[in-house]
Amino acid sequence: MDTFGQLLRRHRESAGLSLRQLGSLIHFQYSHIAQVERGGRRPTDALAAACDRALDADGALVEAYRTDRAGATDMHRRTMLRAMTTLAAAPVVAPLAGFEALRHGLGDAVTPDHDEWEQIAAEYGHNYYRQARPALMAQLKADLIVLQHQVAADTGRRRPGLLRAAARLSVIVALSLVASGQTVMGRRWWQTAHRVAGESGDTDSRMLVRAWDVVNGCYDGRRPSAIVALSDRALPLLGREATSAACGLLAGRSQALSLAGRHAEAVATVRQLADLAARLPAAITGDVESLWGWPEHRLHHTESWVYTHAGLLVDAEAAQERALDLYPPSQARLRAQVQLHQAARLIRDGHIPDGLRHAADTLDALPVRLHNHLLRSVAAQVTAAVPMAERSRPAFADLADRLRAQAHPQCG
Repeated sequence: MDTFGQLLRRHRESAGLSLRQLGSLIHFQYSHIAQVERGGRRPTDALAAACDRALDADGALVEAYRTDRAGATDMHRRTMLRAMTTLAAAPVVAPLAGFEALRHGLGDAVTPDHDEWEQIAAEYGHNYYRQARPALMAQLKADLIVLQHQVAADTGRRRPGLLRAAARLSVIVALSLVASGQTVMGRRWWQTAHRVAGESGDTDSRMLVRAWDVVNGCYDGRRPSAIVALSDRALPLLGREATSAACGLLAGRSQALSLAGRHAEAVATVRQLADLAARLPAAITGDVESLWGWPEHRLHHTESWVYTHAGLLVDAEAAQERALDLYPPSQARLRAQVQLHQAARLIRDGHIPDGLRHAADTLDALPVRLHNHLLRSVAAQVTAAVPMAERSRPAFADLADRLRAQAHPQCG
């Protein structure tokens, strides 16, 4: 039996039409039609219907398309069932991953075209701030095991969506590793996230990975110049559309420029960010609890960082007050980072005892379980703001010693 592509070519040649002529008739690129005829690209409902009408095929092309699609769906179902069954039965697979594999296999058996990975990635974006890190990472590991097998087994139209989800889940792994102080492993996961996003062919996914990598790089010990260079390479991805990924990229770039001492550029970038954020859809600005949204408090957090480093202390104070008003309770650690920005601002304004006291009080008020590498990185910026002539103060020594002890806990 002829495939859709083979039958399309026969009808086109019988009608005496070239690929270009058919493309003009149905308003599709001739190269697209050529790929469909060769079997290198899947047809769509619209293409099949348009070709059938233009070539007077009397429904034959539409029927061939439906037959091809049914066969592809059945093959996909068998492939995914085999992959999930094999994974679930593997003796080395953790129970959580095994049960997830069975669940995905059952779902593919019932509705093979259904793809829940976008929803799963969205749920992780919300759980990142609300779920205890060990539980989050255990579930994430199980889901990534299943997703890895699905990506390997699926070469069809669902593959780009699987890769987009894999890129987002890789971002969460990288962020979590760096937050726990495992910066080397975190950087490896950033590399994987970049490769997966690139393979997806989705510009927003590529920009999202680069945006979070740039932001994270401001905390993980990489040289500021390297982070600025990373943001430079990502800038061509910026389009005219206002997205959370685009805002994230500008936010990370402005912070990296601050660390590099390029304060005028940092301020210009954060103001460009404010203009872009003002055009974000309400669905994105209203998603205040998710890693994937871009609520207003993120803008003010970035302003707080940039204006404090640049010495624009009045602007920094206004941004800090606005951010602290807006942060939801679930993001106490990020709120504490802004309070540490306040401490650095006080020190830069000459109120050194007040700034050191405010930093210590902020760390004391935050539960120890919420202290992580990122928070300590911001706290270190407070001590760095203290002039050398003032570092003999006991409060400075106490804060510096505290940060060293947390960064290098003694083994018991």
